[in-house]
This record gives sequence, C-alpha cells and structure tokens, in this order.
Amino acid sequence: MSDQLTKSGVRTGLYIGGEERFTDEVLTVADPAKPGVVVGEAAAASPADVADAVAAAKAAFPAWSALSATARAAQMTAAIEGIAEARDDDAAILAQENGKVRMEAWVDSLVLQIRWGLALSLAEEVDAAKVLEPITGAIPTRTTVAHQALGVVTIIVPFNWPIAILGASLPHALLAGNAVIVKPPPTTPLATTRVIQRIAEKLPAGVLNVITGLDENMGGLIQNPDVAKVCFTGSVNGGKRIMEMASKSLTRVTLELGGNDAAVFLEDAILDDAHLDRLYAAIYDTTGQICMNAKRVFVHRSRMDEVVAGLTARLEQAKLGYGLDEGTTMGPLHQSAQKAFVDEIIQEAKDAGADVREFGELPAGDLAGGNFVRPAIVVNPDLNLRVVTQEQFGPVIPIIPFDTEEEAVRLANDTWGGLCGSVWTANPETANRVGSQLVCGYVWVNDHGATRLDLRAPFGGMKQSGFGREQGIEGVRAFQDTRSISHLDPEVLASMHH
Repeated sequence: MSDQLTKSGVRTGLYIGGEERFTDEVLTVADPAKPGVVVGEAAAASPADVADAVAAAKAAFPAWSALSATARAAQMTAAIEGIAEARDDDAAILAQENGKVRMEAWVDSLVLQIRWGLALSLAEEVDAAKVLEPITGAIPTRTTVAHQALGVVTIIVPFNWPIAILGASLPHALLAGNAVIVKPPPTTPLATTRVIQRIAEKLPAGVLNVITGLDENMGGLIQNPDVAKVCFTGSVNGGKRIMEMASKSLTRVTLELGGNDAAVFLEDAILDDAHLDRLYAAIYDTTGQICMNAKRVFVHRSRMDEVVAGLTARLEQAKLGYGLDEGTTMGPLHQSAQKAFVDEIIQEAKDAGADVREFGELPAGDLAGGNFVRPAIVVNPDLNLRVVTQEQFGPVIPIIPFDTEEEAVRLANDTWGGLCGSVWTANPETANRVGSQLVCGYVWVNDHGATRLDLRAPFGGMKQSGFGREQGIEGVRAFQDTRSISHLDPEVLASMHH
C-alpha cells in the first residue's frame, strides 16, 4: 500500500482486482470537530471503476467458491495476520474523520479481528449437508440439501463503526465462498479503506475489492446484474433506497437499519454503580450514534429518581472535546445535519415544557463551531415528542415512568423499530418473560449496547429495523443459497409399483 500523504493528510485509493487505483476526482474528508480542517482524501470512483470492480469480483468468484470452506478459512487466517500492527495509526485517522474518541476508534479495528476469528471457527460447519433418505412405498429419492455461494456480494457500511461493522458480514461472505466489494462510507472512508486493503492484498486478486466514491456513482454496486446480494448497514431511509434500487435487478438484500431501542427497568432492577455505568455507556457511547444504543428508557415509577440521579452523576463528569485529546469522553456528532436535528428535538422538548437537563460545556477555540451537542436527559416527556418517537442518534435520551409490567411491554413495542431491547431485573424468570415479549431481534438482560453483543449469535432487526441476520452460522447462510440434489433409488421406486 502506498500510504501517500498529500498536503491534506491521508490519501487512499480504490482497490480493484488486486491493484490500487487512484482517481482524478477525490472525496475530501472533513474533521467534524474542527471546522475547515481536512483529514485527507479518498479516491472517488466513476461508474466505470465500479463496473471494473464487479467484473474483477466476478472473475475471481469461480476459483474462490470452488475451494472448500476450510481451504478458504486457511487463506483468510493468513490475510488477517498483522492487522493490529497499524492499529494505532488507523485509530488516529478514524478518530479524526469520524469524531469519536481514540479508544473507541482503536476498538473498531479490534472488533473486526475478533469477528473474523469467530467466523473462521465455523469453517467446518459451512460445507455441512443434510441427506433425506428414500421412504419405501412413498418417496423414491435420496436428496442432499446443501449450500452454494451466491457470487458477487456488495457490503456497504456506515460512518459510526465502519471497520467493526464489516466484521459482522465480510468474513462470513468470504467464508461462504463469495467475492466481495466493500463500500466504505463517503464521509469516513480513510481508515476503513486502509484496513480492508491490507487484508485484500493477501487474498487472491479480485476476491476482495474496495470502492469509495459519491453515492450517485455507486448504483452499479447494487443494480449491476452480476451483483447477487447487497448487505447494507445504515439508516431506515437509506435501507428503503437500497431495497428500491435492488428491486430493479432482483438483487437480494440484508438490511441492518436504525433502532429505537427500549431499556426496561422493572421494579426490582439492580441499580448499583456497575449497572448504571452499563446504562450510561449504552446511551452515550459514540455520542449516541449507534443503532443498537438505548434510545428510550422506561423505568418503574418507584425507581425513577434513582435512574435519573445515576445518569446525572455520570453526565456531570462528561468532557466534550477532540477525540484524540487526553481526557475527552465525548466527541462531536459526525455530521452537521445530525447536530441540527438533535438540537431541534431537544429544543422541541423544551418548548413543550418537558424537563430537559443538559450537561457538560461546549468546547471553544479551534473546536468552536464543531458538531458538538451537550448531552441531555429528558425526564417524563410527552410520548408524542420526537425525542421519544424518532431515533435521536445523538446524546439525548427520554426517561419514561411506567406502573405495570404490561404497560412497560406495550410502550416498549409501540414503535417503528425492532432492533434490540433490554430488561433490567434481579429475577431471571421475569427477564425471560418480559424479554420474550419485546418485538426485536436481540435482547440483553441487565445490560445493553454494542460492546456487550455476543459476537457468536445471529444479529438483526424486526419491523423497520431491517431483516436478515449477521454473525454465526446464520450469518454465513445469509450469503448462500440452499440447493437440493435428488437421486432416484430404483429399488424403492420398484417397490412402489408392486
């Protein structure tokens, strides 16, 4: 990799068919904390570049898919080696282009490595087939039900945890036998491109490709008839656009979309420091910009004061600042449009007379005018306010009282989303009873949030939070088709004619 540093910092290219490719047009990557500061430049692919990437992946697919899953796993094990060596540099770049604190940016690439290893541990299972034996006098065939790779797969990731999120699908798609094109986010392409290119360089040419560019030139990643599947993580509206585009070519889709996750604190919830720390992280990690963060906190009326006091104590320690600076606990929002939206829903709650409590101080100096928002809680708001009904994707949370378990379940499910949820109670039986009534794809007990995901388990949403599952053997099967091969058994057939 030619880590070309231009006057504006980091520069990344495309990676197509085993070769790095630079473009005349570039994406300029801005620092969301420092107005006017450029972090670097990424190549901006033309539709022709996109077509080349699809062609390269298509050409690489037959040989890659012909290997056994264990043979692919061996090559993938070698390809991820040394991934940690540049992690400090990658984290510094990601912190600057995304705005998140350095430690989170460092964990981003670590999670890819962990997920990669967990996917490879499934290699023996991938090629497993099921045999249906003939039934004398009824069904004269012996049928083998097996799985087959799809072909060329496009994986599109968002700005918030781009490298980690790739880990939920990229290794599974490759292990399943597909050739892959990764599309990093246009506003945070640099660190992701660097990491994935280093892996791609150690795989056969064309098996793994990277394309960055403006969305209007990316249609071929979805609508080219040679693309078999698109795996998209992003907003609900983004998912609707992807699905609409994919319908033209009947490209199949997995959609991992936004959430409006409910955390439900029952009357017997444990509210010690450890549990309150978990809740705080579940709300405010990545400045609230995580799809599976808690977005609505429902608390038994008798415990409201404790939850509010616990979050208040932690919010009073929050330090807004630059992601790379010592002591910063919360960076800016990634985009100015998102800052405007979060400011708006906080103001709307204030105007409605809600009890809005804000914390921390907005940074000054060269950070003045960055996309910073003071973290806030909204205590017992009207349930029709947007801070309750919409995904905030920022550092603000409504805390809502309830009186009965039935009411808590009803309120938690009364939303468009169904990504995750959590139940907080000292009683495991209660946790299972309430948790199993939540309409969402993943439920935590006495915990919540991305850092606590079981990376072996299938993950995905219900309702408008999307469909399809990532991780685990289910995540591998999502990148395969099921195929049946049926053999006639003459003896059984003969027995049917007597």
